[in-house]
Amino acid sequence: MDIANCLTVIDLLCAREFPASHGRTEHGASGPGYHTAVLQTSGDFWEGDGTDREETAAQYEADRDGLTERLTSRWGPPQRFSLRSVFLRTMEGEDVAEPWAGLSEHVPDVHLWETSVPDRWFALGVSHGYEGLPFQLLGIVTESDPP
Repeated sequence: MDIANCLTVIDLLCAREFPASHGRTEHGASGPGYHTAVLQTSGDFWEGDGTDREETAAQYEADRDGLTERLTSRWGPPQRFSLRSVFLRTMEGEDVAEPWAGLSEHVPDVHLWETSVPDRWFALGVSHGYEGLPFQLLGIVTESDPP
């Protein structure tokens, strides 16, 4: 993982205005009130390719924790925020704001900070995807308070 590059992308997202509509960006996706960046992506996990999914998961969690250390020096210790209950609430039909609803489908928890930019949150999490799909280290900037 290139920590310097990740920090550059995070700074860019924190400073960037939010778009009026949903769309793709050079780093991921954005919509009204949020930006999501893919900071790192693993390879796919298809049967017989020799890739150890559990080992990769552990490495992505370690990479998230390493980046968390750098961000803690900027914004203080993060809150650890589980998205499991958010996922259950969306499955029961509750209207949860983005990016939280979409993240809850594949990111079990995030490290969360209030940034130095007023009214902006930053979340860092590992997308576990679905069987066969890659892991992703995600950075999310939003003006929506965590649900």
